[in-house]
Amino acid sequence: MKRTIGAALLALAIAAPAAFAQDVPAILAELDRQGDFAGKDFAALYTIVSQKPGEKDSVTQVRMFRRDDREQFTMLVTLPEVNKGQGYLREDDNVWFYDPTSRKFSFSSIKENIQNSEAKNSDLTKRSILDDYEVASTTEGFVGKIPVWVIDLKARTKDVSYERVVLHVRKDRTMLLKQEDYSVSGRLMRTTLYPKYVELDGRLMPSQMLIVDELNPGERSQMTMTEQSLAPLPDKVFTKAFLEQVNK
Repeated sequence: MKRTIGAALLALAIAAPAAFAQDVPAILAELDRQGDFAGKDFAALYTIVSQKPGEKDSVTQVRMFRRDDREQFTMLVTLPEVNKGQGYLREDDNVWFYDPTSRKFSFSSIKENIQNSEAKNSDLTKRSILDDYEVASTTEGFVGKIPVWVIDLKARTKDVSYERVVLHVRKDRTMLLKQEDYSVSGRLMRTTLYPKYVELDGRLMPSQMLIVDELNPGERSQMTMTEQSLAPLPDKVFTKAFLEQVNK
């Protein structure tokens, strides 16, 4: 009898990870869905408060416009005043940075940091985890007292900001609570916490993010999303001419 029970428990222990392994793609697909507004336009205002030891807190504001089905975005800097009017534009596979002082565009990247903060362009844009990463391993853990799945991902492409990403996803509801970003050498570069969410068109979007620079102790940025909207945007918003005209 004891042997039978032991064998049954062993079979369950083996089957459980195998069954969950099949569910990981579904979890990642749901995370992708939550951040994808294909067929609609998305706009929001992001306020980023950055802290660096020995310096006064700096505040950056950017207004983001996205058209996900065409993978287009326009990002306009509204604060600080000295950088007001600077912007980013994704056009086809290119990301451009616009400087209103020189009135010139230069090549940029979604990997680039937003102003002097820990946030990157890629933090505000649509992403596809399933396309960009493959699952290396999955374990269980906690964020605070909340049970999570810990999903370790390895990059499929060089276009992503980080070679390795570890996601901490709630078990009871598909919500990303924590993300760890690693370099090619395996060094932890950033830790991002997602303490607050809002619901928009049946999707959960993080309305607050805390990004911690793991290489420079004490450096962190808190990003807050407000004024989110799915109202249609004019086509001209996703053009170089728009950034040039906004600054006239």
